[in-house]
Amino acid sequence: MPRSVNVVAARHRRKKVMKMAKGYFGRRKNVWTVAKNAVEKGLVYAYRDRKAKKRDFRALWIQRINAGAREHGLSYSALMGALKKANIDLNRKVLADLAMNHPEAFKSIVDKVK
Repeated sequence: MPRSVNVVAARHRRKKVMKMAKGYFGRRKNVWTVAKNAVEKGLVYAYRDRKAKKRDFRALWIQRINAGAREHGLSYSALMGALKKANIDLNRKVLADLAMNHPEAFKSIVDKVK
């Protein structure tokens, strides 16, 4: 008796991977073994960079807050310590947005904690 192979499921799995490889350059988009490796590597990068994105944004917000604070004669750490002492609970994302887009509001917060 010949061996039974579930070709329907295998084809579905391959089609799914090949669809994910659309837009890749060269053999990565149309050769099964190369596309499979490229897609797997891409998914690894996607997983890793979802974590790195959080770190990158936090670093960006800290830089923006520091720049805004130094315009008013404070360092970043001094500003954050003063905010903590004054029980002002604004996260870094909001503070960075205020420092960049609403400098008058940021100034009033800095004046409140000075």
